[in-house]
Amino acid sequence: MTDMTNGACQPTAFGLPSDTGGKDLGVFLPIANGGWILSSTAPKLDGSYDYNRKVARLADETGLDFIMSMAKYRGYGGETEHWRHALDSTALMAALAEATDRVKIWTTTHTLLQNPAVTAKMMATLDQISHGRAGLNVVTGAYKGEFAQMGAWPDNVGHDDRYALATEWIQAIKALWTQDSVTMDGKYFQLDDCMSDPKPATRPFLVCAGTSKAGMRFTSNEMDALFLSGGDIPELAASSQAAKDDAASIGRAVRTYSMMTILFGDSDAAAEAEAARYREGLDEGALHGMMRAYGFLDAEIGKENAFVRKARSTFMTPHVLGTPETVIERLSEIFAQTSLDGLMLIFPDYLTGMPIFGEHVLPVLRQRFPSRVPEPSHV
Repeated sequence: MTDMTNGACQPTAFGLPSDTGGKDLGVFLPIANGGWILSSTAPKLDGSYDYNRKVARLADETGLDFIMSMAKYRGYGGETEHWRHALDSTALMAALAEATDRVKIWTTTHTLLQNPAVTAKMMATLDQISHGRAGLNVVTGAYKGEFAQMGAWPDNVGHDDRYALATEWIQAIKALWTQDSVTMDGKYFQLDDCMSDPKPATRPFLVCAGTSKAGMRFTSNEMDALFLSGGDIPELAASSQAAKDDAASIGRAVRTYSMMTILFGDSDAAAEAEAARYREGLDEGALHGMMRAYGFLDAEIGKENAFVRKARSTFMTPHVLGTPETVIERLSEIFAQTSLDGLMLIFPDYLTGMPIFGEHVLPVLRQRFPSRVPEPSHV
């Protein structure tokens, strides 16, 4: 539900800085080996629970707003066997909810894999464990090989059809969260006097990453936030505004976020040198596996597209390199020139990068982009 203030759409309050004009800053947890750098010379992230627990505790202690984990079932291969070893998202987040006190806890579920009644109960459970901090990242598809390996890829459900499926899915979940009994005879899901108790005390935060026309309308209708791709400021500004305009056209408000990898150095040159070292260790096999997964292999189609060029930097997301002062100015520029409501942060080594961000960058961003009221307690 979207609040209306003086006739304008306002985002539903979830105890986030963006409720009142601030910026939400969180962490994309490294739940699979290799993190978000395709390189044999990058820090060796093992994707273990112990490492992720330390990251979650750091996020809590440094004052970040959320932690989120992906759901991954098959890696990209290569010499690093990138993402071969991945934890279950929801089991992990339930444990991290118990290990933290204030940070929001956002898990990920694929609509093609999980029955809505099962998801409704999982999220109600996560709501209890986290005392109202739960959120759900809704993924409507993935690459075919990841799902086909377990017999779960529906060849008869195309791209836009997956959003029709997801609409039934999330509407069933919302009904189960609020109604005593749900009967539903949909194209993709059927519920017969279906009950799901307990209900969440706080309706979980809902986010997805669908930026196609169908994905954006799904977000406008059903979600609270949208993850955008791309790191170019004009591109981010245009896509963020398009998402907000689409939601406003049906009387709703959505938040927009983007991902950003932060690499700190004692100087900008030192950070650039570290990035160059990662490029020297580019895992071509993992890059090839990722290109195959997403359906475009530049070597096979004979051209180099923007996605491939970015991946050849070894960074799987947009990135900022430099001193804390450089990072502050770059992130401030992004927030000042776009309507983004926040960033989901990635670090080559979270345990060394996050304390620097928390001590030097976060306080300045909070001051420059404040909420209109004191920050919520997150409890």
